[in-house]
Amino acid sequence: MTASPELSKSQVAYEWIREQIAVGAFGPGYRLVLSSLAAELSMSVVPVREAVRALTAEGLVTFERNVGARVALVDGAQLRFALQAIGIVESAATSLAAPLLTPTDLARARELNDIVRKGLPDLDPRVFRAVNQELHRALYAPCPNPRLLEMLRAEWARVGHLRDQGTGIVPGRAAAAVDEHEALIGLIEKGASTEEIERAVRHHRDGFFSADLAVRHPATGACDIPEGA
Repeated sequence: MTASPELSKSQVAYEWIREQIAVGAFGPGYRLVLSSLAAELSMSVVPVREAVRALTAEGLVTFERNVGARVALVDGAQLRFALQAIGIVESAATSLAAPLLTPTDLARARELNDIVRKGLPDLDPRVFRAVNQELHRALYAPCPNPRLLEMLRAEWARVGHLRDQGTGIVPGRAAAAVDEHEALIGLIEKGASTEEIERAVRHHRDGFFSADLAVRHPATGACDIPEGA
């Protein structure tokens, strides 16, 4: 891998390792062997170690004496808290992005929503989640607050891949999500207030995440994500 001239080697290593975690190539518990990572990235161990330290500070990686660095495990409660945070931040980012969205952006969001609509009821759960995530990203991408975008990126990198492992779609939830997406796009088109858009995203995300967690961790009380929390 060739380092970008704009980034230091430790930043290149950090971005690459975090991306591997985000896409599930390095799953929960995966051991991060510094020498192997350095060889993969064609750099010395020093910048890789710095990158792993940064990821440890973010909670993406844990370090145990005599074991080394591993991708952090996330239990049901931790996943619930992370998704609560994502719902709050994403609703704010979408409401701030709304005035900056172009007709082309909204057309793209509708195109993605139609992919889900046409695929129901037999759409593969992984495809559904990927398309759903891309749709939401399209709606918050122009957010003028870079800190909100960075927070979303970090939280999805930490837990997003866990939601793609071994669960289906809650019956009826995908169809409801399609209708809620269309309603949200309509609100943005008509120039609804930031407060109204933020409430719509929170309501949608709370319902979606609660249903997802109820299937994944039925014993944790994870389905109790209060709207407006």
